[in-house]
Amino acid sequence: MSEFPEKKIRKFLDNKISQLNDMIADFDYLLTELETDFYRVAIFGSARIDSSSPFYIQVQDLACALAKRNIDIVTGGGPGLMEAANRGAKMGGSHSRSFGLSIKLPYEDDSNQHLDVKRAHRRFSSRLEEFMRISHAVVVTPGGIGTMLELFYTWQLMQVNHIKPRPFLLWGKDMWKGLLKWMHSEVLGKNLMSESDYFMLTLVDSVDEILEILEPEAEKFHLARKLP
Repeated sequence: MSEFPEKKIRKFLDNKISQLNDMIADFDYLLTELETDFYRVAIFGSARIDSSSPFYIQVQDLACALAKRNIDIVTGGGPGLMEAANRGAKMGGSHSRSFGLSIKLPYEDDSNQHLDVKRAHRRFSSRLEEFMRISHAVVVTPGGIGTMLELFYTWQLMQVNHIKPRPFLLWGKDMWKGLLKWMHSEVLGKNLMSESDYFMLTLVDSVDEILEILEPEAEKFHLARKLP
């Protein structure tokens, strides 16, 4: 007895979806190769922290210092700490670029005004993929659910070697030490992750600490590509 028509249709669609996924993976690999001429740092953080916050100024200072070292800054392009990072990148001079990977959200009307490159996304999944594709280091600043999503997405991709190893920094000991303590006791302590996975993260608490880690990485990158 021949298969029901709907089963044939399902098999056909499954095959086409598999082919499409393979094409997307190949396309993503090619884009990654094209996007590797400049060292870039993705800075994740809250959209809800305004310019009166001391941490806003600190994030701005970090991005400015990185830009002066010819390092591009990549954020979600929105307000809050994303704006602080993009603003700092523009303050750092003309040798680096300020990226914003925006997404339409109910409480974010538009991208901030400090972007050299703006790329819009309709879904978090494609936005997260681009963050990983074009960045070489990640700094996670205080934030909420969206920032947590970015943190854990980066963490898993590093765990399973879907992205190359990179500096992965959590900025703000008061913010992150509770999470790391819980991960250590409840996840690592119950053998739900390996010790090497846990220590992919580095906890930092100042601009100087971050620069001490990222500056040598950027210098190696630029020397390898003979960039200034």
